[in-house]
Amino acid sequence: MMTNKTLELYFHIPFCVRKCLYCDFLSAPADEATKSRYMEALVRETQEKAKVCTDYTVTSVFFGGGTPSVVNPQALAKVLNTAKACFRFTKDAEITMEMNPGTVNADSLSVYKEAGINRISIGLQSTNDRYLEKLGRIHNFETFLKTYEAVRKAGFTNVNIDLMGALPGQSLAEYEADVKTVLELNPEHLSVYSLMIEEGTPFGDRLEQNKLEPPEEELEREMYWRAHELLTKAGYEHYEISNYAKPGFACRHNVGYWKRISYLGLGLGASSLMENRRYQNEKSLSTYLQNPLATSEEAETLSGQEQMEETMFLGLRMLEGVSRKEFAETYAIDMDTVYKNVLDRNERDGLLENVEDRVRLTPRGMDISNYVMAQFLKD
Repeated sequence: MMTNKTLELYFHIPFCVRKCLYCDFLSAPADEATKSRYMEALVRETQEKAKVCTDYTVTSVFFGGGTPSVVNPQALAKVLNTAKACFRFTKDAEITMEMNPGTVNADSLSVYKEAGINRISIGLQSTNDRYLEKLGRIHNFETFLKTYEAVRKAGFTNVNIDLMGALPGQSLAEYEADVKTVLELNPEHLSVYSLMIEEGTPFGDRLEQNKLEPPEEELEREMYWRAHELLTKAGYEHYEISNYAKPGFACRHNVGYWKRISYLGLGLGASSLMENRRYQNEKSLSTYLQNPLATSEEAETLSGQEQMEETMFLGLRMLEGVSRKEFAETYAIDMDTVYKNVLDRNERDGLLENVEDRVRLTPRGMDISNYVMAQFLKD
């Protein structure tokens, strides 16, 4: 019997060939024995966690990392098959796998396809080999093209390409060339985002030492809106601040995050949101291998106020915005009762707009979305 409680599964694969210079994710290279032990631990965690999720139906699965395609394909298929055996899935569940160029071949792609993976996300970042080298990527553009061709040849019909802008030294013309080149490949989905320079990364260290110059904010915004112009003209829907899709191909898994659907994170350091309780798995690899059920922090039960805050700052990431009706139905209080001053102020400033039932960012609001969203957080 189907239930009305939906659940998304996220599997974290914390391994990669080499750490990129901008990456602050929980990932690192590892030997094959460690990878094998990890995947077996992930199977055990999946089996145990499923026992307390019997009243949920899984609508989407996401294998992220790291680089999931660097582990043994059969081991990854075993994790997915275990999940299918232990959880109830919808027939049309979206099952995404991230991969980097050069880490798959026809055989591994066949294994993924047979296991039920039906959406592929490829980390390109740039079509320009000079910038790929600057970023510390393991591939060049030719390698990406071979991977993309292999993915298509294997029969995958829902493919995302990650593209990064605002790279150090990058011009608007170079970025525009990237977007146009990727458009020629005709992917179903594009994630288009700016480089974020994080503390503790090699790029972060270089920035601190004045050895790295990020682009000016105005140039970054020009890149953002030029990509928007090119992609929407080509028929892609701009459905989230950094995401574009052909009609019907929005990433259902990520939409679930923005709409606060319950999700269960499995694997090292994976985060979960279950019945308005947030918690995170153990971040130490050695500890996780010994006890894959370990958590690294106490579960935080969100208050009603915190739930409303998340609804606003996550929901406003989507171009459709947040429904006043759904807000009132969920929290038994009108949005204006809680946020009237914030809503009025940002509407006057031209950063938010009301369209029928929904509150959403204006184009100007998207330019400074973090500023707008932060106003919905109570002190």
